[in-house]
Amino acid sequence: MEKPYILHMFTPEKNLSPFDVNMALDAGWTAAVPYLQVEAGEIQALVQDTIFSRSPGGLKRTGIFIGGRDARLAVDMVRSAKKSMVPPFEVSVFADPSGAFTTAAAMVAVVERELANKFHMDLQGKKVLALGGTGPVGQIAATLAAKAGATVRIIGRQLEKAQAVAALCNGEFGDGQTQIEGDADANKAELIKDADIVFATAAAGIQVLSAELVASAPLLKVAADVNAVPPSGIAGLDAHHRGNPIEGSDSGAVGVGALAIGNVKYKTQAALLARMRETGKPVYLSFDDAFELARDFARQL
Repeated sequence: MEKPYILHMFTPEKNLSPFDVNMALDAGWTAAVPYLQVEAGEIQALVQDTIFSRSPGGLKRTGIFIGGRDARLAVDMVRSAKKSMVPPFEVSVFADPSGAFTTAAAMVAVVERELANKFHMDLQGKKVLALGGTGPVGQIAATLAAKAGATVRIIGRQLEKAQAVAALCNGEFGDGQTQIEGDADANKAELIKDADIVFATAAAGIQVLSAELVASAPLLKVAADVNAVPPSGIAGLDAHHRGNPIEGSDSGAVGVGALAIGNVKYKTQAALLARMRETGKPVYLSFDDAFELARDFARQL
């Protein structure tokens, strides 16, 4: 009898995301087993319990998913998991805390698509503001855009926190390729004047770019909002926008809403979960892998 496909799902939180469980089972995993309130120091023991319980052949039907809400912790857990493998006893690992890696990848990929289709440009040299960008989606979207050549500022309510998050992105996620800066929400009115792109990644229901600021952005080309809960994070942009003109934009900017981003995010996460199950050799999947796939799905919109 063939062994079942078992996905061990680690989270530092008290609950595992039902969204991730559904995605795993829909991607063909037979069982999605939760491990709750996992601490970083427990990863080695959990990984080695996983790999030594099956033969190398059986491990091809075994994987590890890392969730939670903390991007840095998720990346650290992947590194720890990789170090804990003992080839040929090795399994695939995929991190996507709060869906942040696949959501950020989808956001940046769809923005890149609109830049190419509407303005015949790419991200190289563009000025990006990640508004409400101190959370995990903002952190990873800022990192991916910066690695693609954009000049990126993470904007938060508190200057010190925004600067600390920017330093985190450069140090932990940027692979020496990024120079992201942090700035304060109070400076938006000045910063928007030379922004090409805006990412709205604040909590649901918080508007981070008003109609007045949209109108005062003479260079704005594309704005994207992950928020599907009214009010919109960006005035004049709603969840259904897929390259639609933003109402009130004098620069002719177009918007990308949560549904278009969610479409690409869903396909990206599903494909990565399937890759883990189908691969002939172990893979370690994170936000860069998500972005590579999201770019392909965005081109198909």
